[in-house]
Amino acid sequence: MAHDLRDASAVGRGRHGSRPSILNRVLGVATAAMLGIDAVVHARDAHFYDAVRTSVISQGTLFRLEAAVATLIAVALLIRPSRFWWAAALIVAASAFGAVVLYQYVDVGQLGPIPNMYEPTWALPGKSASAWAEGIGVILAAAGLLTSRARTHA
Repeated sequence: MAHDLRDASAVGRGRHGSRPSILNRVLGVATAAMLGIDAVVHARDAHFYDAVRTSVISQGTLFRLEAAVATLIAVALLIRPSRFWWAAALIVAASAFGAVVLYQYVDVGQLGPIPNMYEPTWALPGKSASAWAEGIGVILAAAGLLTSRARTHA
């Protein structure tokens, strides 16, 4: 009987029996919103970049992948924020922010299968909004990762 009560009280809790804190939930919603902005801009603008390509992949395809991964992680953070999803959000936001800033200011050229994505302007629709969302997303995801509870082993 006691075992059944313990199992019933775990409903709505994480895999390891602890609920995310209010702060972690708020950070999750905010981070998901930033990833959502990133995803919308990349999905909406991907077709503009289909011609920028190597023999392996186009910038448009990379944009679509970015949108899909950002969406998946945003939804996961809303459903069940965990250290894994916080780390994934941090990696996605940081890589997207790093790429937009790098290709804004440096003509890197083609990097293996990655096309030359140099674009020295902030004037394009959605570009600065996406960059701001990615940068803020990095800060929020780092805060979420730092404040999330470590897994406990019972």
